[in-house]
Amino acid sequence: MQMTAIKLGLALLLAVGSISASMAQSSPHKKSSLQPFLWENATVYFLLTDRFHNANHKNDLAYGRKNDAAALRGYAGGDLAGITARIKSGYFKDLGVDVIWLTPPVEQIHAGTDEGTGKSYGFHGYWAKDFTRVDANLGTEADMREFVDTAHAHGMRVLLDVVMNHLGPVTEQDPVWPEEWVRTSPVCTYKDTETTVSCTLVKNLPDIRTDRLAPVSLPSVLVEKWKAEGRYDREVKELDDFFQRTGLPRAPRYYLMKWHVDWVKKYGVDGFRADTAKHTEPEIWKELHGLASAAYEDWKHANPKKKLGNQAFFMTGEVYNYVLANGQDFDMGGGKTVNFYQNGFDSLINFGFKSDANKNYEALFSDYAARLHGALAGYSVLNYISSHDDGGPFDLLRQKPFESANKLLLSPGAAQIYYGDETARSLNVAGAQGDATLRSFMNWDELKKNASRNGYRITDVRRHWSRLGLFRRAHPAIGAGLHEKLADQPYTFKRTYAQQGISDKVVIALDIPAKTYPAISVHGVFADGQILKDYYSGKTATVVNGKVQFNSGLSTVLIAP
Repeated sequence: MQMTAIKLGLALLLAVGSISASMAQSSPHKKSSLQPFLWENATVYFLLTDRFHNANHKNDLAYGRKNDAAALRGYAGGDLAGITARIKSGYFKDLGVDVIWLTPPVEQIHAGTDEGTGKSYGFHGYWAKDFTRVDANLGTEADMREFVDTAHAHGMRVLLDVVMNHLGPVTEQDPVWPEEWVRTSPVCTYKDTETTVSCTLVKNLPDIRTDRLAPVSLPSVLVEKWKAEGRYDREVKELDDFFQRTGLPRAPRYYLMKWHVDWVKKYGVDGFRADTAKHTEPEIWKELHGLASAAYEDWKHANPKKKLGNQAFFMTGEVYNYVLANGQDFDMGGGKTVNFYQNGFDSLINFGFKSDANKNYEALFSDYAARLHGALAGYSVLNYISSHDDGGPFDLLRQKPFESANKLLLSPGAAQIYYGDETARSLNVAGAQGDATLRSFMNWDELKKNASRNGYRITDVRRHWSRLGLFRRAHPAIGAGLHEKLADQPYTFKRTYAQQGISDKVVIALDIPAKTYPAISVHGVFADGQILKDYYSGKTATVVNGKVQFNSGLSTVLIAP
């Protein structure tokens, strides 16, 4: 039975790899060289490792875990080796992805627990038991190293999800840490700073005492665990060295910082995505950023052949309910605001995009460009249409996958593709409750079979996302540049970028009626007589009287030299 599953998995990987390769070969976007990478224009692929691709069936259930969870709340077999395999197949490259956001790979609580929707396990990575080890369900340290090295070798950075706020739920197999380490009450009510920070997110989710600066000893559960695993002396020595080198007190927050920074030191991850950022003291993120930045520079110096460019360490934060219109000041309630950008973050996740995407193109694009080049100049946001815990995504029923791609990948700011956005993976799974319905396994089978849904085919959706993604990756002006509308019919706009020694400009036209052949305005961007290419159809044309006509008959035109 297991061998059959393995053979089927390999067959599916080869088949989808062939689809990806075919798309790459047929793609009209053959840019000989890419512009320098900018985080402001990043295309970030966010995936739950356990739900993406299973390359090693031997690690499907570790630590005595069982297949006894509620629908979509147990381990499904995805692993680090699975992501690595997809990188090697060219899946991400063909989508234009230049950053992979990895959910926390740290060892999770071993048992399942009922959080009100049936028995659940920590497959998502946010229920830590031990921050210093890769969870065996996802693989080994060698798998983690190969994943990061492979991503780097294929021109992609790694954004690691980190949790400073809480541990996993308490179970018989996962005892609570001492009270000097965690609080177990009260439960947050989110009315003001006090009821958002000095509390537990939900019942039975121990809150780490990041507010305390007094020295504490290691929790006995970790001491016993490390001794049983034969690594206690090594871990203690590393802690001693860290605290001696930094001069920091042995407070809970600094233990955690050391453990998180080790993932930078060991593997060379390029940035952090900070989970539940507003539920901790804001200054801890600046401290973490400083420590991680130093470790990143050390890693780059020691690994010159593995590093990607000379960008500084990057941090984006999940400040729940932050929207672009907030600018730099986030309202915590009770009359207090916090500037998270001034507390270690280069970017914040934009929870407003899913609703802003209901606006027309020009209203969306012009507003975002004005804000990002105004109050947020020097910073950025990470836009998304769906995610792992947002029950109100844009286009829940996947009826508008082409419009979703246009708005997400062509909006100013960085773009977060949630795994399966590009293949219209279902977000409405029968039998699953709550956020579980957002976390189905990646729909490789639908992509392989070129399934049809809502009047479109999955491979057509994937191809559209690919062409936009490749164009976006080649042109930093799309996410980081200035925006200006050029025409209403068809809707046409330009993006221009001229900073840091980088010069880039593009013209894009959208929603062109089928089988029509309009002349597209490029006036003031490209000169008469200049030969331009439409990177959507692959056709070329010469500028005449400030316009180009590609005669592709397609709905999208992506113009650059």
